[in-house]
Order: sequence, then C-alpha cells, then structure tokens
Amino acid sequence: MSVNNPTLLQLNEVSRFFGGLAALREVSFEVSAGVICGLIGPNGAGKTTLLNVLSGLQPVSSGTITLDNKTLTGLKPHQIAALGIGRTFQNIRLFNELSVLENVMVGHHLKQRGSLLETILHLPRSTRAERATRTEAQELLQRLNMESLAKKSAGALSYGDQRRVEIARALALEPRVLLLDEPAAGMNSHETEQLSNFLLELKSNGLTLLIIEHDMDLIMRISNKVVVLSFGRKLADGSPEEVRNDPKVIEAYLGDEAA
Repeated sequence: MSVNNPTLLQLNEVSRFFGGLAALREVSFEVSAGVICGLIGPNGAGKTTLLNVLSGLQPVSSGTITLDNKTLTGLKPHQIAALGIGRTFQNIRLFNELSVLENVMVGHHLKQRGSLLETILHLPRSTRAERATRTEAQELLQRLNMESLAKKSAGALSYGDQRRVEIARALALEPRVLLLDEPAAGMNSHETEQLSNFLLELKSNGLTLLIIEHDMDLIMRISNKVVVLSFGRKLADGSPEEVRNDPKVIEAYLGDEAA
C-alpha cells in the first residue's frame, strides 16, 4: 500500500499538557494526501486527544500542525473546519428524529453564509440556500450509494448505517482530511466489512482519512500508514507490515495479535 503522494497534514513535536500530565509529548508525523492513516495504541495513549488538537477542540501546548502548509495551531474549531478538517466522534451524534437527508443537510448548513434570522424569516437568499442545500445533500447521498436511506429516520437505522450517515454529514463540509474516532466500535463483522469498503471508496475518491481504531484486522487491512502512540508519545510509524513487525510495538501493544 505504499504511495508517493505529497504531504497534506504535518505534525511537528506536538504536545498537550493537562496541568503536569502530558497527554501528548512531542508527537511528529506526516500524512500524505489521498491515503488512510491508522492511529493505534492502548487506552490512554493519547489518540483521542490527538484528534481533539487537530480539530481545535483542545489547544496545542507546544509544537505546530499544518494542513497543506497552512498553520492550524491556535485556530478555532470552525476555522480549522473551514480549512478542510472534518471530524466524527466515538459516540454517534445524529438527530434521531430527523431523516437521513435532513441530517446531511445539517452538515451543509454549517458552511452556509446566511444568518439564522434569514432562515426563520424565509428571506430570498435563505430560501435559495435551502434549496441548494437539499440538492447538494441528495447528490452526496447518491455519490455514496446511500440514496435509498434518504427519507428514513436516522434513529430507525442499523448501527452500521448510522455510522455511514454520520460520516456523510461530516463529508457535507467538503473536508480534505476526515478524522474518525473508532468508527467500527460496536459493529458486527458484516457491518465492519461494509464500513471497510465504504472507507476505501472514500479514499479512492481522493479523501485523506486519519482513523483511530481498535480493530487491528480492519486498520491493518485498509491503512497505507499506521502511527502507534504509547503514553502520549509516538512509538512507531510506517506501513502496516513495518508496524506489525516492529519489536517495540509488539512488546507495547500488539502482542499475540502480531504473531
């Protein structure tokens, strides 16, 4: 799965402290454009904290983060999202009472220029934007082969389909990099296989993905690169094969799974 694409996302000695505790300590790595990068490590290794600093939910204590040579360090979450970083979370955060189409439209609304007052008063610009948002959401669902779900209530979907809808909503912001936090958590084998194909299709369309995942079979199968964290530090990075055979990784994390 080696690729020679240009670097898109770069972390340089990124640290994040909570009081005297280092959740991340001098973490450096690069992610090329159009690849899947897996992020693994034991519980408490700093994986979710890393996604939080990448998306601006938590500030970096030291170090720098760049996206296509633009500095993200110090920016607010909405500014980082506007530059092209999308995010999903461990817990699914859909509006269960809304349809799938409406949930995806919420993602599109976040990039609209119209004000809430314009929307409430149904002013012309808001009405045009609403129609455009609906059309864009429908087209996105079609591209993702999810149009059959458009009218269904999000709360009535299977767990796997809810995950796909959450990813679709994040894609409505048209990110260049999508951060996924344990997307396969709670899925059965069939749902995991569907997710795998879905993520590979997104990559084939040019999206860059950084994925936290505890399903080692999934992450080693779909990733071009794997980064291993342990106690807030980068333990290793490289191809799935290189990481799987790294003695430090085997000792600290993979254990029998690497045998």
